[in-house]
Amino acid sequence: MKPDNIEIDQLVKSFFSVFTNVNGHTPDFTLIFQLCIPAAVIIKKSGLQEEIYNLQTFIAPRKQLLTDGRLTDFEEKETSGITQVLGNIAQRTSKYVKHGLLNGAEFSGRGNKLFQFIKTTTGWKIAAVVWEDE
Repeated sequence: MKPDNIEIDQLVKSFFSVFTNVNGHTPDFTLIFQLCIPAAVIIKKSGLQEEIYNLQTFIAPRKQLLTDGRLTDFEEKETSGITQVLGNIAQRTSKYVKHGLLNGAEFSGRGNKLFQFIKTTTGWKIAAVVWEDE
C-alpha cells in the first residue's frame, strides 16, 4: 500500500475514534482540530435536508451528548473504504456502522461518509465530510 493511502487510512480511523466512549473511554474532542483543516465543512444529509457544520458547531453538541451520560458505550467505525489520491488531493467513500446506548436503550445504525482531503506541509488533513445514515 502506498504511504499516502496508509496515512489517509489512519486519519479516517482517528476521525471515527474521536467519538468513541466504549468502556468508559473519555473521547479526545480536541483531536478533530488536528485531523481537519481549520475551515473544514461537515454536512449531515437526511433525505433532501442537510445540516451544515464547521468544526466548532459540529463538535459542541456531540461533546455534550457523549459526556453527559445520555450516550454511552458508543462506537462508530468504518467497515469499508475506497480512497482515490490525485496528487495532493484525495477523496474516500466510506461505509460505517455505529452502536451504543442512548438514554439506556440500545441502538445501532449504518451509513455512508464521503471524505475529502488535502495534503499539507504537515501531512494529510480532512477538508470536508458528508454523511448520510441509512
